[in-house]
Amino acid sequence: MSSDVILRKPGSAATEPPAEAPRARWRSAARWESGLVVVLIGVLIFGSVRSPTFTNPSTIFFLGINTGYIAIMALPMTFVVMTGEIDLSVASMLGLSGATVGYLWHHGWGIWPCFLVALLVGVVGGALNGILVAKVGLPSIAVTIGTLTLFRGLAEVLLGSDTIPGIGDREFPSWLTNIGANSIPGSQFSWSMVIFVVLAVIFGIVLHFTTLGRSMVAIGLQPEAAEFAGIRVNRIKLWLFVLSGVLSAFAGILLTMQNASVSYSAGTGLELNVVAIVLFGGVSIFGGRGTIVGVVLSVAIVGSLQMALTQINVSADKQNIVTGVLLLISVIVPNGPEAVRRLRDRFRRPTRLA
Repeated sequence: MSSDVILRKPGSAATEPPAEAPRARWRSAARWESGLVVVLIGVLIFGSVRSPTFTNPSTIFFLGINTGYIAIMALPMTFVVMTGEIDLSVASMLGLSGATVGYLWHHGWGIWPCFLVALLVGVVGGALNGILVAKVGLPSIAVTIGTLTLFRGLAEVLLGSDTIPGIGDREFPSWLTNIGANSIPGSQFSWSMVIFVVLAVIFGIVLHFTTLGRSMVAIGLQPEAAEFAGIRVNRIKLWLFVLSGVLSAFAGILLTMQNASVSYSAGTGLELNVVAIVLFGGVSIFGGRGTIVGVVLSVAIVGSLQMALTQINVSADKQNIVTGVLLLISVIVPNGPEAVRRLRDRFRRPTRLA
């Protein structure tokens, strides 16, 4: 059964034929992505004009180092937002994952068991979010604000003010830290960025060419209709939060290897960067609309802009202002008509049945 189900009041016509709905969404996405291409070109021109080092090949490497792990977290966030939910605990899970690796390494564990336990922590944390949202029915924004604080608090309990490796600790294996901090041999691409590109291809195929992807779109558009169509709405949402937890934990492992050290505060505040990337990529905050191509373009724009601003010595707090502006633009511009429609429907009197 098609996921493009239109709920109608008895005796009324749908505002948009089902066959036209996906076409309208694709046209809207294409327009937004075309705009992102123009913005990306503008950012590249701005960086080239303002910074003499922006066009150096090393810029590609440092862009990947600075944004690769954030971009990886943006992919599962895209799926979560497509279903009309949000996960604000991703950066705290990144920090908790790194803290888990550091704590176990400090106590003599091998590096691979440390990684495995960190990923399991991601599974448990994501499952906690998913159960509270999908099974208990709590709003995802409230749940993940709570787990954001919980995960960060657990990371602080594990490490306190220590940085691992500390005095007397073993260093992390050099071949792993080299993967985190060096480019792929013969290129300027960081390992984290290549991992992001591979994952983006997989996520794009799932979202745009599979039944699961169509189900996520249907859930975001009309969850009641999706459930009536036989889509397991709660189960899908639960597993998407688990996926978000696992990939956030994986991003925490990458960041640990990249820095060759870890503290409980790793990744603090990055959840807003992840949300900004997803929404600026054209994913609707209301769910049901967005593309992986848009998210990839958004990663390129945000990463390039941050690199340009850093190279011309713009401070981090002023860069946060830019992130905030992008977040507002990404919410207001593509979602303005939808917000107006929802407000109009809310205040419209219900149609009386004969």
